[in-house]
This record gives sequence, C-alpha cells and structure tokens, in this order.
Amino acid sequence: MKISVQTPATIANLGCGFDCFGLALPLYNIVTIEETIMPGSGIEINILDKEENLEAENIPTDKNNIVYKAIELLYNYIGQSPAELKINIKTGIPIARGLGSSASVITGGLIAANELLGRPADEAVLLSIATEIEGHPDNVTPAFTGGMTIAEIEDSGSVTYRKLPWPKEWKITVCVPDFELATDISRSVLPENVPIKDAVYNLRRASMFVQAVHTKDEELMKFAMNDRLHQPYRMKLVPGLNNIMQELKHTDKVLGCVLAGAGPSIAVISSGNTDEIKEIVHTSWDNINVNAKIHTYNIEENGAKIIN
Repeated sequence: MKISVQTPATIANLGCGFDCFGLALPLYNIVTIEETIMPGSGIEINILDKEENLEAENIPTDKNNIVYKAIELLYNYIGQSPAELKINIKTGIPIARGLGSSASVITGGLIAANELLGRPADEAVLLSIATEIEGHPDNVTPAFTGGMTIAEIEDSGSVTYRKLPWPKEWKITVCVPDFELATDISRSVLPENVPIKDAVYNLRRASMFVQAVHTKDEELMKFAMNDRLHQPYRMKLVPGLNNIMQELKHTDKVLGCVLAGAGPSIAVISSGNTDEIKEIVHTSWDNINVNAKIHTYNIEENGAKIIN
C-alpha cells in the first residue's frame, strides 16, 4: 500500500503574531510512504528532486530525517515501531527560506503514515506530534488546515487553534532571496526576555490584526502588522530588509511587509499594486547584489490532502 500527501507552504508570525499566526500558500511538498514487502529492508528515504532544489542535498536520508522522526512518534503512540517503510519526499517549497518546508513534510508524513496504519490518530494527536517535532504550532497548523490560523500549544502538548476568514482581496507577494537562513540561527539572535512595553505593544497589534482580518479593515491592518518581538532583532540577518520595509510603507495598496517566518523571505500583504511592489523589492535587492524570485499568491484555503 502506498499513500501520497500534498501539503502547502506556510508563512508564520505575520509580524505581530510571533509563534502563533500562520497562513498557507499554494506551493507544495509531497510525501509518499509505502510499506515495503522485503523483510528486513528497514527504512529507505529518498529526496526526489535534488537537481531542482539544491538545498535538498542537505536533507538527511537516515533516521535523523524529520519525517522519519515524526512517523516514529506516531508508531510509538500506538505501541509499535516503524519497520519496513519507503519514504519519498518531493520538495516544491524552497528550503530554509521561511516558507514552512519542514512543517509541510512533517505534516505530510504524519498524515500518510496515519492512513497506512488505519487512521488510529485523530487531528489533535497528529497536530500535537507535528508540533513536538517542529517546536511550535504556527506553521504546522495551517499546513494541516489551510487558510489563516491562530494556534497555541498547551502545557499538555495539545494544540488549540482557530481559522480566520482571510479576505479574498488581500494578496501575498512572496519575495524569496537566493540565500538561505536556518531557523536555529534566526532564533539565536532573539533575546530571552523582552521589555514589557514591547510585549504589550505586540498584544495590541495582534488583537487589531484579528479584527482587521474579520472586518477587512485595510487601514487597521496597516497599523496592526508592526512588531517588536522578533523582526527588529532579525533585521541584520536579511540584507536590505529595513530599506524594503521603509519603501513599501509608503506604497499604495500595501497593508504590511513582514519577514516570512524566521526569514529570509519577505511577505508583502496588499490589496493590489503588485507590479510596483515587485519592482521595489527587486530594485532594493539588486542594489546589494541579491537575486530573488518574487511571486504573488492568493492564500491556500485547503490544507494537506491525500492525492492517491
């Protein structure tokens, strides 16, 4: 039996919603799992598209692979250990760019393995396992559900989340530079403690963000997307980011410009004017010799799905 699962890319944080906001995009990874028929063959992990995605060369193909680790936890949950499995990973999401590639394959692997096992785990269990591997629920939740989500991990390990109705008029322009930034490096520059005034600042903005989404309030959204918890500290890791943000702040139809997850990609939310947005970002990065791929998307309302 063979199961393939297609899972979307995700953008976490969205400025003010550090470690809790996330949304899905129409870029996809595909994880395929099949039970092998050769006794003693063990675990085989293949990365299918290393030629198209050079960063995929660095993905482990042994038991250190995050997909295997997630699957192992699922098997342990039902009192078993994974034995003979073949895992194929097709990466259509840029790696180490802040677009949730790891959350995508973790999610896909768990759903595929759960299907192979006869669905012993419900969504709550799968989300909990995915979050344990990923470290936080902001990316894995929209990978499971699609859309825009608010998610929190409880002390028990369970994930509480809600989807918000994202305005169809609001587009996401994703700007992916030609350099990678590992999440652990991006997290290493964050302080262990922040001033209470900065925490309160983000609480206010996050509350306004939710209201702006619900009411399609563009002016409120422009105000809400500011952040003091992570972007100011990560600014130095992404050349040209401050200049791009300042330029876009005064650009018509732009509601906000944020780091995509931990970066280095940039996400620009707008209600139009995407050609000018792309020109501003291209020009700013061209001036410092950074190449980038820039595309505008609608939000992906559907989460992970079985495709065979």
